[in-house]
Amino acid sequence: MRHPKEKIVERERIGLLCQKLRAEGKKVVFTNGCFDLIHRGHVEYLYFARKQGDVLVVGINSDESVRRLKGKGRPLSSLTDRMYVLASLEPVDFVVPFEEDTPYELIKDVLPDVLVKGRDYRPDEVVGRDIVEGRGGKLVLADYLEGYSTSGLIRKIREMEG
Repeated sequence: MRHPKEKIVERERIGLLCQKLRAEGKKVVFTNGCFDLIHRGHVEYLYFARKQGDVLVVGINSDESVRRLKGKGRPLSSLTDRMYVLASLEPVDFVVPFEEDTPYELIKDVLPDVLVKGRDYRPDEVVGRDIVEGRGGKLVLADYLEGYSTSGLIRKIREMEG
């Protein structure tokens, strides 16, 4: 079993690592997100993503990127903590941070064989689809697990606090 720290990869190294994995005949899967407060929906999604290939690379938004996307008060956990928790999950092979609001540039580095996003996206809305499909890869949309969202959990906690 690998320690979570061994699964966290610097942005500069991920392209060569994925190139090596593909050269070994491995099918590389990519997904991304903020993963601010890990819940069952995230875990189910990551297991689904991992089943789409041999290696799962997860891009994770930086703290500044999360703030721009989700607003004041987010993220709840630091990038370091979010990466560690994500890397602790069994289906995750590698975690790589990115600063931009979308993972487009990171997807150019990873060049995944499979791109996974939730069904809350339409195929034409998925960032990086052009890169993946342009190389003969595919986009897979995962079913959305109703009732599980970080924003929903935050609302519930705030309601409980009064």
